[in-house]
Amino acid sequence: MGENQDFSVSLPDSKAAYVLSNVAEVVERILTFVPTKSLLRIASVCRLWRNCARRVLRIQQQVAWVSACGPSSADVHSLCNILEDEVEKVFLLPKTVLAMVNCETFYGPCYLYTQNKAKKSRHSPDTELNQFFPKGCDIMGIATPGIVLTPNGSCSKPPQEYQEGEAGFAIMFPSMEGINIRPFHFCKKSISPAALKEAGLVDNPELRVVLMFVYEAFKPGGVRFLNQILDPLAKSKALITGGLVDRAFSPSRHCCSHGAYGVVGLALSGPKVQGASVLLDRDISNPKAAEATIQRLKAAKIPERNTLGFMFACVGRGKNYYNDQTNVEADAFRKVFPNTPLFGLFGNGEIGCDRIVKDDYTLCETDTDSLQHEYTTVMTLVHLG
Repeated sequence: MGENQDFSVSLPDSKAAYVLSNVAEVVERILTFVPTKSLLRIASVCRLWRNCARRVLRIQQQVAWVSACGPSSADVHSLCNILEDEVEKVFLLPKTVLAMVNCETFYGPCYLYTQNKAKKSRHSPDTELNQFFPKGCDIMGIATPGIVLTPNGSCSKPPQEYQEGEAGFAIMFPSMEGINIRPFHFCKKSISPAALKEAGLVDNPELRVVLMFVYEAFKPGGVRFLNQILDPLAKSKALITGGLVDRAFSPSRHCCSHGAYGVVGLALSGPKVQGASVLLDRDISNPKAAEATIQRLKAAKIPERNTLGFMFACVGRGKNYYNDQTNVEADAFRKVFPNTPLFGLFGNGEIGCDRIVKDDYTLCETDTDSLQHEYTTVMTLVHLG
């Protein structure tokens, strides 16, 4: 009886072993339920599993994110505190990461940062983020006065505005067919027509969306530098959006002194990319007017799947602008787009305008002055195929 029992147990085991060693369709289906970091480890088991893992990675085209708020119990920002665990759970291989954190708590005593590598703290911001993502992953790290984020988990969770306190997020973009996401970082010494062309910002007929963040723009020469970037972009058919922030801590650039002005951003190109934006100007100061303006984004007919919302607001807006009502613009966005996650910042100036993409991708003409604003909010949709 004991021999039969052993045989009855070992028989299913041997069948399972055969299936998992030889039937690619079954293995591939199972691996779709495995987070990417574990998937990369599994790929080393055998040739069949490696090939199945590669096919699974190719179909993981959805954007993912990690967000955090509230004080951290560790000596690091709350975002960095949870990234290690949360990145283990994502179902994509990050190729590009856009991270934003509030500058007040991110640059504390544990984040001493100088241009001298020998003096850089072990908790410097760029080092802290780089350790969580694969080698070769492009990481764009920005510190700004306030943060807008959607909590971890579902796209339908209500987005939150954080004008005070510790908050941050990291959006992870995989390699996507038909979409090219190219990061750029310029300072006054590195910007040139050739550099803009190399970054895909000019002479690029497939350029669809530019997310750009200018830091230290209040320094002498900062305004001229910003115009030097916006002048060629204003002539393009691409959607230009972003804001003026405090600092960019990743990628590092050593051609300029610490504290010099510059710009970082992402250039999104390809036929699958769509974008649209509306401007909530100074006259919009109540929830009903905010919702009505955001409703105009519906005219772009952008699909909800694989679409991100971005909110770039002035530090002077928020609850002070809406008679102590909190989360007004984020709530208005959710009413119109309940299944689209929203991310963004409160900054020192806004970049963007009303630009609704038409069916043939033609956009309204604009100029450099109409792209720069104060006491406004730019609401943007970006669809990634």
